[in-house]
Amino acid sequence: MVLFTGKGGVGKTSIAAATAVAAAEQGRRVLITSTDAAHSLADAFTSPLGDRPTPVTLADGSSLHAQQLDAQQRLERHWGQVREYLTALLHWGGVDRVAAEELVLLPGLDELFALIDLKGQVATGRYDLIVVDCAPTAETLKLLTLPDALRFYSDRVLGPGRAVARAIAPLARPRGGDGLPLPGDEVVDAATALHTQLAEVHALLTDPARSSVRLVVNPERIVLAEAERTATSLSLFGYGIDAVVVNRILPDEVEDPYLRRWRQRHDEHLAAARTAFAPTPVLEVPLLEDEVVGVAALSALGACTYGARDPAALLHHQPPVEVVADGEDLWLLLTLPFAVEDDLDLTRSGDTLQVTVAGLRRNVPLPAALTRRSVDGARLSDGRLEVRFGRAPARMASS
Repeated sequence: MVLFTGKGGVGKTSIAAATAVAAAEQGRRVLITSTDAAHSLADAFTSPLGDRPTPVTLADGSSLHAQQLDAQQRLERHWGQVREYLTALLHWGGVDRVAAEELVLLPGLDELFALIDLKGQVATGRYDLIVVDCAPTAETLKLLTLPDALRFYSDRVLGPGRAVARAIAPLARPRGGDGLPLPGDEVVDAATALHTQLAEVHALLTDPARSSVRLVVNPERIVLAEAERTATSLSLFGYGIDAVVVNRILPDEVEDPYLRRWRQRHDEHLAAARTAFAPTPVLEVPLLEDEVVGVAALSALGACTYGARDPAALLHHQPPVEVVADGEDLWLLLTLPFAVEDDLDLTRSGDTLQVTVAGLRRNVPLPAALTRRSVDGARLSDGRLEVRFGRAPARMASS
């Protein structure tokens, strides 16, 4: 699975669609889907698309499937019963019902539930490649924190389990008024299923052998700076970036004096991007003569973007989290490109390492090999956070 994100208006959808076309032309079974509320995928293909995969015939006679997911439908399917219970609970606590309904709808829920459906598509084995046109960068970054937030909700919906819920039921009965709402079996079942699905989606998206992210940017200082921050955030949450696509570069044949300064700026920013993101490959896409609309134009864009590269291949691999041995010590290595020490905070809480970078926080579960060891130091080096765990304490002999 390849996910595309980038600042709005930089041709993200066109690059995603061109990737799908290029892979399909090589004989692969491809599904491209959009979780972006703008739903511009149909415009790129100049073909009506719905909630179900729709065949799209390409210029060479091959085909792919494309869809624009109905996020609201999936929101109701996965969150409806849990939402109703949480709304009732907040209303019982004194929150206005309308306000309560708004509070339990976290930003980005619809996109997350769309990804749950895509996990099902991966499981079928029907497609060799699934391309996802995600929302612009800001919305995608919100998505990163949702699994932790939803675990908070589901843990409290599940509470201590059905047995304890039944035990305290008499205490929740009304005494002259409405009693504390308790989750029924159907709510507990829905929350349990959601918790499991979230774990499976996270495992899929953070597995570099199955998923990667490609950033689409323009050769502009502000856009590239945002892409660097996005790369840090994606890496913090375990998402692997296998390419950066720099789009709409003024080609050499453009010699108009009016655009000379733009040409110079593009050259400067492109060189900076190659250096900053190395060793992640930077794919260079020139500004084309016409807008990219229709399968023929998407085919040309795909060829221009990837050249001899395989668009369906993992273009760069760097595990987000590694454990390496150094004598009796073990090092936990977390990829954090562009992070700086002033924006970094690190704390240990039981079997979890809490890492905060520029206001974003992630609880990193420690591998079993590290849980009995103490943190003896940490350093930020070459885009990686390196945490040293000392020698494990000797096990006590059993009597």
